[in-house]
Amino acid sequence: MPPLTRKAETFSALVLEVFQLNGRLLQAGDRLSAPAGLTSARWQVLGVIDHGPATVAAVARTMGLARQSVQQTADALASDGFVEYVENPHHQRAKCVSLTAAGRRALRKVELAQAEWADRMAASLAPALLASALKGLREARLRLEKDLSVEERLHEG
Repeated sequence: MPPLTRKAETFSALVLEVFQLNGRLLQAGDRLSAPAGLTSARWQVLGVIDHGPATVAAVARTMGLARQSVQQTADALASDGFVEYVENPHHQRAKCVSLTAAGRRALRKVELAQAEWADRMAASLAPALLASALKGLREARLRLEKDLSVEERLHEG
């Protein structure tokens, strides 16, 4: 492996930390959402469409996931009665995923549990540290999105 600059080493360590954090967040999310009959993945989809019906492709873009995995999750949610597919006024074939009353109740139950959990987790962290971490992660995400966008354009042409 070629030697890394100090900045590259630090960025690589950040990436590894985010991967580990993501795994722990998914575990915590599964625990928080299980009493409502959900998983982290299902909760995320419900959270996106809580703002209004959306196509599976739009949900996938919002979440930064593959359309196929979101399709599987949406189908499972529909099978369990948490969402339904509705007509899309902008496209005949691509239906929209919409919350049902059961989906909305489940989402609100998880949101209550998440609010209590977030208060508990945040209580032991300094507000300035949280704000700084948020700012740094957001900036890293924005730069990564920009870099990926440039890479996509290079591969298209």
